[in-house]
Amino acid sequence: MAGFILAPFFVRSKEVWRSVGKVNSFKIGETTAVGYEDASPLPWAGVTARSAAWLRRVDAESFTAFAINCTHLGCPVRWLAGAKLFMCPCHGGVYYEDGAVAAGPPPLPLPRYRVRVKDGDVQIQTAPIPISRK
Repeated sequence: MAGFILAPFFVRSKEVWRSVGKVNSFKIGETTAVGYEDASPLPWAGVTARSAAWLRRVDAESFTAFAINCTHLGCPVRWLAGAKLFMCPCHGGVYYEDGAVAAGPPPLPLPRYRVRVKDGDVQIQTAPIPISRK
C-alpha cells in the first residue's frame, strides 16, 4: 500500500508522443481543443485516461500546445476566441493567448507541450499531469 502511494514521487513519468490530428485539419491562427490518451494510463482507467490540450496553429509549419489545466488548482481552462484569452471558470484565473497569467490566482503560466509534425500528423509530447512542482 505504501508503495502505491509513494511511487509517484519516485518513479520518473514517461513522456509519449501522441497524434492529435492531421496538419491540414487545423487552421492558421486558430486555437482548438485536442484530445489524446494519458501518457501513463492505468489498465482500469477507462474514460479517465482521456486528456486534452489546447493546440494553436501559428503558421504553415509551427504549432503551440498548452495544458488544459489551470496552474492554480488544476481546473480545466477554456479558450475564448473573441477575447483571445484562456479563462478558468472555477476561481477566475485568466491567461493571455501566449499562456502568461493575466489575472486571478494562478501562480504560473499555462504549461506548454512540445509539438512536432511527423508524417502529416501533429503530435504533442505528453506526460502525466504533475502532482507537485519541482
